Amino acid sequence: MSSIRRFLVVVLLATITLINFLTALHGYRTSMAKAEQLFDAQLADIADVLALTAGGLESSPAVLATVMGDGPGIAFQVWHHGELLSSAGVAPENLAEPVAPLVVGYADVNFAGYRWRAFSRYVPDTERWLIVAERADVRFNLAESVILESILPIILGLPLAGLLIWIIVGRGLRPLKDLAGEMGNKRSDDLSPVADFEPPQELAVLINSINDLLRRLEASFEREKRFAADAAHELRTPISVLKVQLHNLLRDADEGMVALRPLKAAVERMEHSVEQVLMLYRTTPEQFAANFTDLDLAGVARQVIAALYPQLEAKQQQIELVADRSPMRGDAFALRTLLTNLIENASKYSGSGCEIRVTIKHKGNEVELTVEDNGPGIPADQRDKVFERFYRLGSDRQDPGIVGSGIGLAIVRHLVDIHGASISLGESSFPTGLAVTVRFPAASSANSGRSAA
Repeated sequence: MSSIRRFLVVVLLATITLINFLTALHGYRTSMAKAEQLFDAQLADIADVLALTAGGLESSPAVLATVMGDGPGIAFQVWHHGELLSSAGVAPENLAEPVAPLVVGYADVNFAGYRWRAFSRYVPDTERWLIVAERADVRFNLAESVILESILPIILGLPLAGLLIWIIVGRGLRPLKDLAGEMGNKRSDDLSPVADFEPPQELAVLINSINDLLRRLEASFEREKRFAADAAHELRTPISVLKVQLHNLLRDADEGMVALRPLKAAVERMEHSVEQVLMLYRTTPEQFAANFTDLDLAGVARQVIAALYPQLEAKQQQIELVADRSPMRGDAFALRTLLTNLIENASKYSGSGCEIRVTIKHKGNEVELTVEDNGPGIPADQRDKVFERFYRLGSDRQDPGIVGSGIGLAIVRHLVDIHGASISLGESSFPTGLAVTVRFPAASSANSGRSAA
């Protein structure tokens, strides 16, 4: 069922049509029976007139015309002792026999190639038989035309009824449309109950269920955020203690105690995971949506690269920034986090001596950010999966030297959604490697100047 309105209109119109059909059929049959009675009474009346004027029927055409009237398909005969004294409405070649048997009453007969309804009457005073007959097809056509004239308006009224039903059903479903509009206008972070809507009685149960669901969702999200925040904060202290103790052990240990180095890497991985969970908690839509400001993405990129430069230099990695002036609205902290994760990913998985290029272009109504490297890249069939939380590539899981938690790109995707942007992965402009492209809505069509670093 694609549309409740269409379903109701079709069902109601079909029901009305069926009822009208059954009513019209019953009315047609009843009307035809009544018409038969009226036509039979007309034949009897004509016979009465003939009985009163029988003396002049043989010689007066005017009397015959008066009796017959203008009605088509009507005939009469006057018989006396087997001799036809007078007739009308019967062809001369068919005058040799009576239209109907000389028996008092009504009869249905075949005569002269037609079906007739005949009425026979005997006049004792003149010893004459009067036969009045009417063709059945003419009688049926007259009755049917009268009846169809009364049924036709019902049939022609069905399209008008359908239009009225469509309007009325649409009016009745308007509260449901208003509720859908109310829910559609809610922001993704708005889990407040539907309060400014006065529903009809039939929708009250649905709205109560929606509000109950929204309350349960909000409580569930709050529990999730509290758990993530509390768990991350609780883990920070023991991790810090572990790092201090490992630092002391490594400082005082002999060179042969190499088993402590994997332990140090594991602790660093744990610390990284905790920090990423905290970051994911901080970057909720309700916290950042109200903090958007006008900023230049190119300036944010320079700050991030300056902060990461010692880390990149330690790996002998080269980074290049090619940026237009790109005004947009966003949260500076969130954008710094996004750029940091993208550049650190490129640095982490490309290895020592790699090249990283950050390109920012102002294209019409968009600001396009691209971070690419000349590393091994990501297979095409796994590019959609890397945005899932805790998903790590096979080589990433196997190399203990790569510190990561598997939620860096999930955080990037989250920040992209917060800014109403889009993200895609593709081939790098280097011979090998990955290119991550993010397209933000531009703040305005401000003039953009070319700068490079």
